[in-house]
Amino acid sequence: MRHARAADLPALVGMLADDPLGAQRESPDDLTPYERAFEQISGDPQQHLMVAEQGDPARTVGTLHLTVIPGLSRRGSSRALIEAVRVHGDERGDGLGTRLIAWAIEESRRQGCALVQLTSDATRIDAHRFYERLGFEASHLGFKMQL
Repeated sequence: MRHARAADLPALVGMLADDPLGAQRESPDDLTPYERAFEQISGDPQQHLMVAEQGDPARTVGTLHLTVIPGLSRRGSSRALIEAVRVHGDERGDGLGTRLIAWAIEESRRQGCALVQLTSDATRIDAHRFYERLGFEASHLGFKMQL
C-alpha cells in the first residue's frame, strides 16, 4: 500500500469504470477531470488516496480513498470515510479487499478517529455482505442529491 501518484490515474480510473455502475459514470478516455481532482486530493493531508500493488514489475491492483473528517459530534471526534474501494478484476477473491479495508481501519485508529464509515450502492449486494463480514453494520439510511 502506498499513496497514489498522478501516474496511477489511468489504472485507478480504469478500476473505477470496471463494473456496471462505474461504466455509466466514469470516463477513462478523458483523464482531465481526474487530474484536477487528484491535485486537490494530494494537497489535502486529510485525504488518503491509496493504491495496492502486486508483482514484479509492480502493477496497481487495488485502491481506496480514506478521508478523515473532523467534527463536533461525539465529543469533538473525527471520523473516517472510506470510498472508492476497488480491486482489479484479475485479483478479486484473493483477500486484497480485506487487506485494503484492514489498512483503512488501522489508519483511522492511528489518526484518532472515533469511527469509520462507508457507503455502498444499494445494488452492490455482494459488497454489503463483504463489509458486514468485516464488522461493519448497516446503521443509517443514506440520501443523495445529484448537482
